[in-house]
Amino acid sequence: MADIQALLSALDVFSRAPDKASLESANSWLQDFQRLTQPEAWAACNVLLQSPDSPVPAKLFAAQTFRSKVTYDLHQVAPENLSSLRDTIIAALHKYHTGPRNVIIQLCLALAGLALQLPSWENPVQHMMQSFGTNADTVPIFLQFLTTLPEELTGNAKIPVTDDEYRERATALMTDNAKKLLELLSMYYGATGVTPTLRLQIFQCLRSWLVAGEITAYDFVQTPLFLGVFESLAADDLFESAVDVICEVIHETQELEDNMNVIEAIVPRLIELKPDLTKYHDDPDRIRGYARIFTEAGETYRLLILEHPDTFFPLVEAIGVCSAYPDLDIVPVTFPFWMRLAQNIGKRQSISPLFLDAYRSLMGVVINHLHFPSDTATMSDQETDAFRSFRHVMGDTLKDCCFVLRPETCLLATYQMITTALARGPEGVSWQAIEAPLFALRSMGAEVDPNDNVAVPQIMDLIPSLPDHPKVQYAALLIIARYTEWIAVHPNYLTPQLQYVSAGFETGDPEVCAAAGQALKYICQDCKSLLIDFLPTLHTFLGTTGTKLLQEDRKQVYEAIAHVISAMKPNAAAESLKTFSLDILAQVHSLSLKTTPPTKEEMEVVINGLENLEILLKFYGRFGEDIPPACEKTCLQAWEVLDPFLVKFGNNLDVVDIVTQVLRRGLDLFGDSALSVAPAVVARMSFSFESTGLASYLWVPGKIISRFGNDEDPQLRGSFKEFYERSTQKVVSFLQTKAPREIPDVLEDYIQTLTQLVDLAPDIFFESSSFPLAFRAALGGLQVVHSDVIFVSLRLFQAILTHECLEPRTTPPPPKFPIYLAAIKHTIEKEGFSLLGCLLTGLIGDFPEEFTTDVVTVFRALCKGWPTQMIAWLPPILEQIPATTISPSDKQKFLEEVQVAVNTFQFEKVRYGILLLTRAARKTRERRRNGV
Repeated sequence: MADIQALLSALDVFSRAPDKASLESANSWLQDFQRLTQPEAWAACNVLLQSPDSPVPAKLFAAQTFRSKVTYDLHQVAPENLSSLRDTIIAALHKYHTGPRNVIIQLCLALAGLALQLPSWENPVQHMMQSFGTNADTVPIFLQFLTTLPEELTGNAKIPVTDDEYRERATALMTDNAKKLLELLSMYYGATGVTPTLRLQIFQCLRSWLVAGEITAYDFVQTPLFLGVFESLAADDLFESAVDVICEVIHETQELEDNMNVIEAIVPRLIELKPDLTKYHDDPDRIRGYARIFTEAGETYRLLILEHPDTFFPLVEAIGVCSAYPDLDIVPVTFPFWMRLAQNIGKRQSISPLFLDAYRSLMGVVINHLHFPSDTATMSDQETDAFRSFRHVMGDTLKDCCFVLRPETCLLATYQMITTALARGPEGVSWQAIEAPLFALRSMGAEVDPNDNVAVPQIMDLIPSLPDHPKVQYAALLIIARYTEWIAVHPNYLTPQLQYVSAGFETGDPEVCAAAGQALKYICQDCKSLLIDFLPTLHTFLGTTGTKLLQEDRKQVYEAIAHVISAMKPNAAAESLKTFSLDILAQVHSLSLKTTPPTKEEMEVVINGLENLEILLKFYGRFGEDIPPACEKTCLQAWEVLDPFLVKFGNNLDVVDIVTQVLRRGLDLFGDSALSVAPAVVARMSFSFESTGLASYLWVPGKIISRFGNDEDPQLRGSFKEFYERSTQKVVSFLQTKAPREIPDVLEDYIQTLTQLVDLAPDIFFESSSFPLAFRAALGGLQVVHSDVIFVSLRLFQAILTHECLEPRTTPPPPKFPIYLAAIKHTIEKEGFSLLGCLLTGLIGDFPEEFTTDVVTVFRALCKGWPTQMIAWLPPILEQIPATTISPSDKQKFLEEVQVAVNTFQFEKVRYGILLLTRAARKTRERRRNGV
């Protein structure tokens, strides 16, 4: 009884919710108890269930443990004892037939899992019927078991049965009992004195079997339950469950031709529900249920709706009523129907006017839903964000309307809404009445034909005359942003739209300025060849109005400028880039020369400027192979500005991040011409990382090595070597005081640079005395719970352990291969044990599953190159892994698989051992996650 007492103590800890440490200790003990491989766990749980003194948490824990051990550990029970286990659970169900309900559910789940794995239990449904189904007090237990059976069989993939075993047993348990089940449920439903609670259980059971596909819609319609479920929509306590059943039955009739008799029975019942939409208009919960029913029917029968509108169109009308309902939590339920119906309409040569009218009405309904409330001040920030997100969802439905009615028709109808509102005059119209159709025009913009000469010109002519309300301006600017491809085909509209955009920047309203920036960006992107002469104006704008913009808006302007410059000829583009870049670099240079510490505002201006320069370079791209004459010296000149700036402010993380991003873009822009400054840049990164430890200094050298790693310039290669050795010393010193998880960014960028070295400069990488230190430091990357760091670390070790020097393809091998080989051999002799430990710990711990192949590659290379050491290293490493993570038997199986693979020189077979190990570890993790 010691285990029972300990179990009760642990459960008591949970019930009292004490301090975190006690709770974690109790949780650990409970999990260990559930994983007991001895019979004690089964027996202890039975004692808890049978004892009248057991508290409710203990009873629930015992029931949960029965369920989990039936799933995972049924092999522990001797075959001759399985019937006794079944009877024990059934006895417990009799004992707890009045509750608690969560105990009943867990015991039914255990019994369902047992039924699947126990072929000798003939007809469990009939057995449970005899045990519980003939007594009014225990019928709820029988119904709970019937409800649970298909859910557990189809939803618990962890039950260890083969596919063939599953098919055979599922047929015996469910398929063979489906018609009998319908008879039983019908009998219970119509029994004298049946309670609403029992009918609710009947519907839940019915739905469970429908979802599992075990009950056909045809069989269901032949029973009294069919009429009963529709009649139950009138009962508040049965409504939701009845809706669930009706939706599932409709869903089961998707094969239209095979189910026409059933559909003919269902559809009249659905149409009879239409008046309920008016009757229960003030009850959102009921309307939501009806919306689900009608939408499910509409989606399932949409082909019939199109072919037989006289019969089926009332469904469309009902869905239209639901779409127009004011509760915007309900409206989206209908959207999938309108989308799929539109897709089917698009495939037809002709369409009934009924559907055109339905989509016209839908468009008006959606635009009405787009209206902001009259008093937006009453909306919380969360409500505002949710409404804005929902507007974009409604915008997709407007595109469906365009698909059916054609874009020109929808645009003109929406345009008419705006002109009608404007005709009421300033006093008679709200901004919402204009903004909502403007938003609709923006949403429908994706469907606009760039060659349209009817609707869009009227919209563009209307925009300058719109009211100055910021919400209206915001919406109008975003229309311009969406219609820029059309403007590119109609350049005569470019100037007035640019003027409207420029006015948007002048408003001072943050949202309007942001919309103006977005509009300018897309105008410059799509109309760039038309705007080359506009570039001086943009330059002037940045020096005047641009200084007043928020940084995010200013970045959009620089992106716009980059698009225009990209349309210019190389020499002209170089001059323009130089003009805009020098403005920014001048600010950087000025701050570097400043003799007093800069203010926060001064530093922010320069950092923002460098962000804009990075945007400019990013969206311009690159010159190509030939650098324009105007930029021949620019690369060096830019570095002469950035280098002293880094020297002075290089311990500021924000400065380092943005400067290194600019350097990366500059490297892309200048290409091979950047070679002139590459050694100096690498040297600066080397010294700066050594002094600050900031990770951003690591990745720029990696980019330079990837581009110039094959270059033989002595100065450049000297900078690579110096960077490699200094950065390695710094990372090693970090790891002496910090855990790897504390410096994931440093490790990722450092190891990424090492991979460039091993690929492009192996002589520097392997010949340096820093190689063993770098190898040891890279092991830290395997100890970081971050997939990017793990990936790059595995890639590095693959590159080392599969390097060609280990198995040269030519004879004689390249002269330096023996040097590389000696370095690798020496390092693995010292660090192989640690590498192997990291691999196995990560493999059964935190490595993402998709990295298993990479681990196999490294593991196989170790077995092939160091077989004797591997056999010696594995046992002590496996011994260190806790038994709660991998069982001793699984460890032994893995060790034997590896030993066979090594001893027979069949190194590919280590893969099987690793897969066995990972499956065992995954199973243990799943049990932990499930509280097992």
